[in-house]
Amino acid sequence: MPEIKKKVLFVCTGNSIRSQMAEGLLTALGSGQWKVQSAGVFSSYVHPLAIEVMKEIGINISQQTSKAMDQFANEKFDYVITLCDHAAQFCPSSGGRGKRLHWPFEDPAAAAGTPAERLAVFRRIRDGIKKKIEEFLKSESSEVPDAIASFKF
Repeated sequence: MPEIKKKVLFVCTGNSIRSQMAEGLLTALGSGQWKVQSAGVFSSYVHPLAIEVMKEIGINISQQTSKAMDQFANEKFDYVITLCDHAAQFCPSSGGRGKRLHWPFEDPAAAAGTPAERLAVFRRIRDGIKKKIEEFLKSESSEVPDAIASFKF
């Protein structure tokens, strides 16, 4: 019998940086146990600096595409994780079905300065998201699996 993967949707404003990095990180760190998607309040593009800083740690997100939340309106998720306050305001509540988590991170696209200074901000956000995902995976592995909860927009 095939193993059932838990489904996660990461959401940020434009599905350009934070949620894209989170999708790549959980896919890489999740040992094949997760079906991972990302979306934005609106779709835009995958930011080149996000691609660059993920490549630095051996994760290729260059083939990921930016998607809007409404593309997932009929899908159920075990977790919906918002990565910024803006997305948290626009993301519907779980209504008691599934788990909604909020991990607020600043928008690295707003970083100013030299290219090196901007890259440093992207790396800091990447590393912060990686830490949260590692904590999430640790907490998940310590829980007794229950029936899969569902989340529907």
